[in-house]
Amino acid sequence: MSTRPASNRHPLHLTPGRACSLLALALVVLGSLALNREGLSLMQGLTALWVSPDFSDAASLGQSDSALLSAQLVAHVSWWPRLVCALLAGGALGMAGVLMQQVLRNPLAAPTTLGVASGASLAMMLATLFAPALMAGTGLGGDGFQLGREWVALAGGLAAMGLVFALAWARGMSPTVVVLAGLVVNLYIGALGMVLLLFNQEALHGTLVWGAGSLAQNSWDGVITLLTRLLPGMLLAMVLMRPLAVLDLDEANARSLGVSLRKLRLMSLGLAVFLSACVVSVLGIIGFIGLAAPACVRLMGARRLGQRLLWAPLFGALLLAVTDQVVASLDGLLPNLIPTGAMTAALGAPLLLWLIPRLKMAQGAGPASHHGMSLTHRHPRPDRLLGWLLAGVCVALMLALLVGNGDDGWTLGGDMLQQLLAGQTSVLDFRLPRVLAAAGAGVLLALAGTLLQRLTSNPMASPEILGISGGTAIALMLTLLLVPSPGQLTLLGAGICGALACLALLVVLNLRSGFIPERVLLCGVAITALYDAVRGIILADGDPRGQQILAWLSGSTYYVGLSAAVGVLALAIIAVLLVRPLARWLDILPLGMASASALGIGVTRARLVLLGAVAVLTALATLIVGPLSFVGLLAPHLARLLGLSRAREHMLGAVLCGALLMVLADWLGRQLLSPYEIPAGLMASLIGGSYFLWSLRKSS
Repeated sequence: MSTRPASNRHPLHLTPGRACSLLALALVVLGSLALNREGLSLMQGLTALWVSPDFSDAASLGQSDSALLSAQLVAHVSWWPRLVCALLAGGALGMAGVLMQQVLRNPLAAPTTLGVASGASLAMMLATLFAPALMAGTGLGGDGFQLGREWVALAGGLAAMGLVFALAWARGMSPTVVVLAGLVVNLYIGALGMVLLLFNQEALHGTLVWGAGSLAQNSWDGVITLLTRLLPGMLLAMVLMRPLAVLDLDEANARSLGVSLRKLRLMSLGLAVFLSACVVSVLGIIGFIGLAAPACVRLMGARRLGQRLLWAPLFGALLLAVTDQVVASLDGLLPNLIPTGAMTAALGAPLLLWLIPRLKMAQGAGPASHHGMSLTHRHPRPDRLLGWLLAGVCVALMLALLVGNGDDGWTLGGDMLQQLLAGQTSVLDFRLPRVLAAAGAGVLLALAGTLLQRLTSNPMASPEILGISGGTAIALMLTLLLVPSPGQLTLLGAGICGALACLALLVVLNLRSGFIPERVLLCGVAITALYDAVRGIILADGDPRGQQILAWLSGSTYYVGLSAAVGVLALAIIAVLLVRPLARWLDILPLGMASASALGIGVTRARLVLLGAVAVLTALATLIVGPLSFVGLLAPHLARLLGLSRAREHMLGAVLCGALLMVLADWLGRQLLSPYEIPAGLMASLIGGSYFLWSLRKSS
C-alpha cells in the first residue's frame, strides 16, 4: 500500500514546512483574537505566560488595573495551559501514528483505528466504577491521580491493541485485516462502554466530557504531567529512528543488518501506545490526529521516516492547537459545550474521506480470501434447512414470550393466553410488542446486509461496518435536536437521507477502484468516527434530550407499542417479498459488470435500486434498534456457513437468522441482569461482536 506517484504528490502544492507555517500563522492570529477577547494584548498575554499576576496589593488598584490582573490570571492558569496541552497532545499523537504506521507498514494504522484510544477509555470507565483505588495513583511523582489513571489507560490501550493483533497476526498483519479488526474492536468496545453508561449515568457523567476530549484546564498540572511523560517518550522515538528505518527493507535484509525485528517492533508499538495512553488519561480521546498528521505530511512529500518523525508531530501539534482555538472561540456563540476531541474527529472524518482516493492500494485478494469466509459447499436440501430455521424462529418467539426471570425466579407463562382471551392485562402485553419489533428489525438488517454483501462481492460488507448505520444515526440525532417533536415519518425520512448520503459517498469513492476492501473499510472507519464525534458532542453538553438519544442509541425496544411493532414486522415481510424477485440480479452482479451486462442486466439501474433498498431497510431498522447490532454482518454470514449460497436461499436464510438473533438478544437482555435490562441492540452487538471476533481469529 503506497501513495500515488510524484506527479500527484502535492495536490495542494504544499510542502510540510509551508503547511506548518500556515498553521502557525493561523494559531498566532486566533490566539491574539482570543487574548483580545479577554482584554489582553499579545504582549500582555505573553507576559501572563511567564509571570503569575500578583494580587497582594489588589485592594489599592483601580478597576481597570484589577480587571487586567484578573484577565492575566485567567490566561496564566487556563488559556496558556490549554494551548500547551493541545501542542503536546497533538505532537504525541502525530508521533504515535508515525510509529504505528512504520512498524505495521500500514498507512491506516493509528491510535484510533487500532482500538488503543477506545480501549484506554473503557479501562478508565471500568476503574472508575469498580476499582477507584487504581485511579488514585501510587503517590509517585507530583500528581498521584494523574499517574494512576495514566497506567490504567495504558493497560486498556495495550489490551485493545493486543486483541487487534491477535486477530490479524496469523494473516501476516495484512492491512485489510488489521483495519477490519480494529474497526470491529472499536465498535465492540463502544457497545461495552454504552452498557456501562446506561447503568451508571450519574457516576460516569463526568467521563462523557472527558471521553469526548476536553482540553479545558485550570492549572499547569496537566501540562506538567504530559511534559514529564511525553517528552522522554518522543526523544526515545527519535533515538529509534535509525533502527526503524530498517523496517522499510524486507525482513531478510533487515535481519542481515543485525536488527532484532521482534524486539524493535514490540518496543516501538509499546512506545506508541504509551504516548497515546498518556494523552487519553489526561485529556480524553482526541480523534484522528494520529491518523491525519502522518497521512497529510506523507502526501505533502515527507516520504522518509526521518521526515515524517519531524513533520508529523509538528503538524499534529499545530493542527490540534488551531482546532482547539476555533472551538474555544465558539464558546460564547453556541449554547452548548463542544469538546475539542470530538471536533477533531468530526473534522478528521471528512479529511480522511478526501485522502482515500489519494491512497493507492493494492488490489490483493478478493474479499472472501482476505477474510477466510469463502465457502465451497452448498447445502443439498436448502428448502428443508430453511424450514428448520423457521421452526427455530418460532421456538425463539415462544421462549421470549412465555419464559421470564422475575422476582419469583424463572416462570413459564402458561396462563398468559387465558388472561389475554379474557381481556385481562398480562405480561404478554408488555413482551409481545418488543419481541415483534426485535424480529422485524432483525429481518430488515439481515436483508440490508445480504444485499450489500452480494452487491459489493464482499462478505464483510454490512450497514454497521460500512458506516451506513452510523450515517443514519447522525441524521436521526440531528433531527431529534433540531426539529421540535418530530414524527415517525420525519425521522424515517431523515434516516433514509442519511443512509443514502453514506451510500453515495461509498459509491463515489470506490466505484473507479472496483471497491477495494481497504478503501471500503476505510470509508466505514471515517463515517463511524463522525458518528462517534456527533454522539460525543450531544451527550457531553448535558442537554436533557441527550438521555432520550442515549436510550435510542442503545437499541431498546421498551418504548415500542404494539401497533408500531406490528407495522415494523409487516414492513419487514413486505420488504422480503419485494426483494425476492431481484434474486437473479444478486446471483449475477457478483460476476462483474461485463458478465452482468452480457446477461442482459442494466447494471447501473440494478445498483441504484439495490442501494436505495439498503438505505430504506437500514433507516427502518436503526429507528428500532439503534445503529449497533452486527446483525447485518452476522446473519448473512451464518446463512453462508449453513450452505445457503444462491441469492434466493441466501436472502431467506439470512432474514430468518436475523430474526432469530434479534429475538434471542431481546430475551437475553431482559433476563441476564433482571430486573435491569440490556437493550436489544446492545445485546445483539455484544453477541455478534463476540462471534465475529472469534470467527475472524479462527479463519486466520
